[in-house]
Amino acid sequence: MIIGRVVGSVVATRKNENLIGNKFLVVEPVEKFRANNSNIVAIDNVGAGIGETVLVALGSAARIGCNLPQAPVDAAIVGIVDSGTGWE
Repeated sequence: MIIGRVVGSVVATRKNENLIGNKFLVVEPVEKFRANNSNIVAIDNVGAGIGETVLVALGSAARIGCNLPQAPVDAAIVGIVDSGTGWE
């Protein structure tokens, strides 16, 4: 799981049938969690918005976290961060 800030959104009019009705957001990992200087597109099931700090589950945990076990999901926003220390 990583911490990141929502910096944008993605609109896809054509997508896998298991993804219909879901919102996609672009997440910029905080510096400490940045592996390769790239942003992540994550499915959002918690109602996050641009500018918010979020928790992102990756891999198979993402599919479980968003309750879409058959969907091609590799990243899911599973929480909105209210406060924390050690990662700023």
